[in-house]
Amino acid sequence: MARPREFDTDQVLERAMDLFWRQGYNATSLPQLTTELGIGSGSLYGAFGSKEGLYAQALKHYCDDQAASLVERLDSASDIRAALRETLLAMAEADLADPERGCLLVNAATERASHEGTVERVKSTMATVESALAGALQRAQVRGELPAEKRPADLARFLTTFIQGMRVMGKAHADREFLEGAVSGALKVLD
Repeated sequence: MARPREFDTDQVLERAMDLFWRQGYNATSLPQLTTELGIGSGSLYGAFGSKEGLYAQALKHYCDDQAASLVERLDSASDIRAALRETLLAMAEADLADPERGCLLVNAATERASHEGTVERVKSTMATVESALAGALQRAQVRGELPAEKRPADLARFLTTFIQGMRVMGKAHADREFLEGAVSGALKVLD
């Protein structure tokens, strides 16, 4: 009979996510994980299968949380420009506060570009972001906030790409003036 887990899976995922986010997958050892998470390697393997399995679940947790937050913000937006500006500036602010940490999705895409599971998670999350942006932009166009000739799908693809580029620039220690200027410039595509 299997023993019940002696830890909260969500808390373990949060702490693992934070460790992978700070150090990256390759620089995070199994002993560091078990110490940071406060669980034995047997429990880690029993719950997640491997370090790889733990990373995959931690990355999924991050991606789901970030995408859900964006979808919620865009779905409740009554002014697309204000919502996008607020969203993009919040991302810039996070990068300014801790540029070394950056965005876990960008970190995953760059560190593990040859890992199929990681690439699929990144692509899936980017597709969710793009879809949320396209939907919000379509609704904004119906409300008359975007010119009729603008193509919401094209704008969404541009903004999805812009977000990732901005996150890379944040990790490269771009300053506030640069990031705020980039956001202002990107929003001009809505005119």
